[in-house]
Parts: sequence; structure tokens; C-alpha cells
Amino acid sequence: MKKIVSVSLGSSKRDHEVHTTFLQEKFHIKRIGTDGNFKKAGELLEELDGKVDAIGLGGLDIYLYAGEKRYPLRDGLRLMEKVKITPVVDGSGLKNTLEAEVIKQIHREVLPLHDKTVLMVSALDRNGMAKAFWECGARVTFGDFIFALGLDKPLSSFQELEEQAEKLLPEIGKLPIGFLYPIGKQQENPPPANPNFFHYYEEADIIAGDFHFIRKHKPQKLIGKTIVTNTITPPDLESFKNAEASLVITTTPELNGRSFGTNVMEAAFIALLGKKWEEVQKEDYLRLLRELKLKPRIERLN
Repeated sequence: MKKIVSVSLGSSKRDHEVHTTFLQEKFHIKRIGTDGNFKKAGELLEELDGKVDAIGLGGLDIYLYAGEKRYPLRDGLRLMEKVKITPVVDGSGLKNTLEAEVIKQIHREVLPLHDKTVLMVSALDRNGMAKAFWECGARVTFGDFIFALGLDKPLSSFQELEEQAEKLLPEIGKLPIGFLYPIGKQQENPPPANPNFFHYYEEADIIAGDFHFIRKHKPQKLIGKTIVTNTITPPDLESFKNAEASLVITTTPELNGRSFGTNVMEAAFIALLGKKWEEVQKEDYLRLLRELKLKPRIERLN
């Protein structure tokens, strides 16, 4: 049996554990939240090293991507370096393959995206998804500056996103992860009552990207909206239903009532491939996607 553990800086209240099978191989998959405790996460990674088949890092990225370039995040690298034996991944391999394929599938089979208005709350951590929306003809607002840095500076072209990333990410990558992304108890706090960015949600047909970014700034009502995200629990789904969203699509399948993060699924892929993360090519992920025939989770709410 393959053992997969996701060590997350997120809330321990979102922990989950399942047994499942991929390609006739049995898996035990577990998510452990450390409530934003960087030291605890590091100690846990050292403890797991050499004892499991693959590890996913949750609640932060090791790299952010813009086009073909990648930019390291200091905190992500520091945690990855705690592990010497077991392969460690952050989910970016699947974000750049699986998520791009899911968007194309949505375009073909669920909701034609041409001329749809999409709010991509964070594109640099989901480069494949962002690029696929753009290539399918959607009108995309990239909200990285808005939701990660609190700057009311929307970007409206993929080229502009790449140019800004090249200028700013080398320095942004040195910031503590908690400055860029909600971790630990921040993930449990209710969304602010009067956020400054409601209108970006209201103007969009589709709201896409990281769940915690979406949740942190969303208005109380998302009437008729389509949500494309990941890592949602049953209460998360209920919150979208109460907000009167129409459709929720997660890019990874449901496992025992929960959509796991891409870091978890990528760790399972690494275990199946039997390779080091740096050895895996895009074609390896695409081949496994074809063999596994993974489907996105589609929930029609209202």
C-alpha cells in the first residue's frame, strides 16, 4: 500500500484521511494541518521522511509560475529542504496539466467559455488554469495583486501578468507565506463584512482559483455564479449553496466527500511513477491522467 501524507500550514480542522485505489494500487492518503505553525510543519516533515511514499506540501507553494518561468518562494523551499529521502511536491505539476485539461473539458462539455467573464483570484499559483481560461476565449481578470497584496490593480492579459511577475516575484518570493496567503487560523476567520473588492465578484460569470482566496474576499451572495476551485469540504460546499452560487467545479475528484488539494493528488502521481519530482515531465502527468480517467467534480447547487 502506498502512503501519502499532505503536511499543510492550513487549519487542522480541515484534516481528512481516506483509503482509495489508483490503477489497481491501494493508497492511504492523509492530510495533516499544522495551524500555521511553521516549526511544527518542519518537524513533521523530518519525522515522515523515508517513512512514506510521497509528501505533499499544503497551504503554500514551493514555486510560482508565469509562462515558462518559475519563481521560488523562500518559505516553500525551506520546508522542502527538511526532507532528504521522500519525494516532496507542492501540486504545481498538476496545476499546470490536470487543471488546464479540466478547463478545456468544461469548455467542451459543461459551459462554453468564449466571452465569459472570469475572475481568476490568483493566477500565478494556478498558471495552467489561468492560461487555459485565456486560450478558451474567456475575458479574464487576473487578481493576484488584488487578493494577495491588497492592491486594487487588476490585470487583463496573460502577457501583462507575465511581465509583472518577472518584475516583482523575485522579491515577493522572499516574503513570509502568511503575508501572501491565509494560513492556520486565518482560514477559519469569516470573510470580512465590507471588503473592497466585491465588485470584481459581482462582475464575473465565473470565479476561479484557490478556495481560501475566494472565500476571504467573497460577498455574502454569489447568485448564479460558477465556482472553479479545489480542496473543498462539505461545509465549504454548503457555504456556496447558501450564497446562491449555481455551480461548483473542483479540478480533482471527490474522495469520501472531500476534494483533496492538487499537492495530495500530485504526491499520489509521484508514488505511481516512482520518480523524483525533478525527473517528472509534463508528458508523465498527461499519460497518468489518461490512464486514470480522472473527472472533475461537478456540483449543481441552485
